[in-house]
Amino acid sequence: MTKIKGKVWKYGDDINTDVIFPGKYTYTVTDFNEMAKHALEDLDPNFSKEVKRGDVIVAGYNFGCGSSREQAASCLVSAGVGAVIAKSFSRIFFRNAINWGLPVITNSQIQDLVKKGDEIEVDLEEGKIYLKGKEFTFPPLRDEVKEILDAGGLINYLKKKLKEGK
Repeated sequence: MTKIKGKVWKYGDDINTDVIFPGKYTYTVTDFNEMAKHALEDLDPNFSKEVKRGDVIVAGYNFGCGSSREQAASCLVSAGVGAVIAKSFSRIFFRNAINWGLPVITNSQIQDLVKKGDEIEVDLEEGKIYLKGKEFTFPPLRDEVKEILDAGGLINYLKKKLKEGK
């Protein structure tokens, strides 16, 4: 998975884990398909009905702040989100996203330029974002992170390494 192509879902600053996956479902919804139906429902009631595989969330500062619940990352993966691009991320959300195979990219330029529904392409290998005929760069992902993302998350990565005897 080196290229991600889809439409933009634009949000602002301080999108917390309770907004990404409402806390009221934390202990009652465990099926991933059901979790996807509740992704961002309090912020954007149409999100789970309209999001398409490969769509990209673009947000402001501090995306994923709040609790450490990993359902915030897993529900986005289950909904088909291809990547999240934000000006900054909560450290715990960032790690949970990688663990679930969700690319998270820090970029401070594009959030102010995009509109919901814009076409966007992200090239993880090249560290480039293509938007409105322009090219934006981001720091290349570390090889270990790319391997985890390519495997579909940390658990799949570890299973693969065990099979390889590494």
